[in-house]
Amino acid sequence: MRNTGASSWSGPPLYPGRRTRPEHVPKPTGHRNAVPGHSPPDGPLLALASAVCYGIVVPQLSASLEPGGAPIAGGLLSRRIHHTTVTSLGQLGGLLLAVAALLVPAGPVRPADLLWGALSGLGSGVAMFFLNRSVSRGATSVVVPVSAVTGVGLSVLCGVLVVGDRPGALAWAGIAVTVPALWLVSGGGADRAAMGPGTTDGLLAGTGVAVRYIALGQADAAGGLWPVAADRAAAVLLLLPGTARHARRLRVPPRHAVEALLVGAGAALALSLYLLAAQQQLLAVAVVLASLYPALPVVLGLALLHERVTRRQAAGLLGAAAATVLLTLGRRAGAARRDHAGLPDRD
Repeated sequence: MRNTGASSWSGPPLYPGRRTRPEHVPKPTGHRNAVPGHSPPDGPLLALASAVCYGIVVPQLSASLEPGGAPIAGGLLSRRIHHTTVTSLGQLGGLLLAVAALLVPAGPVRPADLLWGALSGLGSGVAMFFLNRSVSRGATSVVVPVSAVTGVGLSVLCGVLVVGDRPGALAWAGIAVTVPALWLVSGGGADRAAMGPGTTDGLLAGTGVAVRYIALGQADAAGGLWPVAADRAAAVLLLLPGTARHARRLRVPPRHAVEALLVGAGAALALSLYLLAAQQQLLAVAVVLASLYPALPVVLGLALLHERVTRRQAAGLLGAAAATVLLTLGRRAGAARRDHAGLPDRD
């Protein structure tokens, strides 16, 4: 399992009665995957960048920005071509981007990191299949909030109970605010008629999301983006039988095929950013920040098209903003405490 930081410090755990470490004790080199002489990007910013990428490819973006148009978003494609085609071509597009990203230099790749990436890919395949299937049935307003809340809840629980994450008070407050914020901003409970099948697909998709986040969060930074490539390869293999059964549906207009490939590439980019974010902070915090993507379509619709925002969405947006501030401040406060104690920065 991933080292959360507290057990990696080989020196005295604390210095009773002292606010600074003795001069003869060297200061640790930051987070567990720190590279000497290199200052890593800020974890919260990477996680938020991942959320932005996901926000571009989630189903709600198509309905919010360009009704009747052809934006690059998986949900609208799932209503124009079969959801299996969207999922399969999307994962293939993600694999192509991940393979290209392997040109980035990396250290020795451990088999364990590839296995974690493959397990993440199984979760990704399950999540995308049920998400696109539910959207194709017109249950977007149900599957997006249910999957988002389920993915966050399961990931945080696993991070705390299994991985050993210990968020501080501010981080816990941010996590507590995130769950209702995600539900409100993504329209949770607005379409009660679609709650039945949409809820089932949302729970299954959310479980896949949690598996993806938890598994990929265990990969070591030395492996570079190889875990993401393993994720995409595993997802393609998982979906291959279904793709073969619907092979004739793969004959789609080139425009739609390119859109599906770009959707998958965007998701792979988001996953790569999350991988980097999870290496800089607690898994629970990285997951929560990366899961704020449902807020993006609402913000873009408000800013670009001057759409009306409901009270529920406004409350959700305020909650998402508050969660971002709390989680970021919580991370920085934890880093300051660890620096005084001589421990690696993993908050």
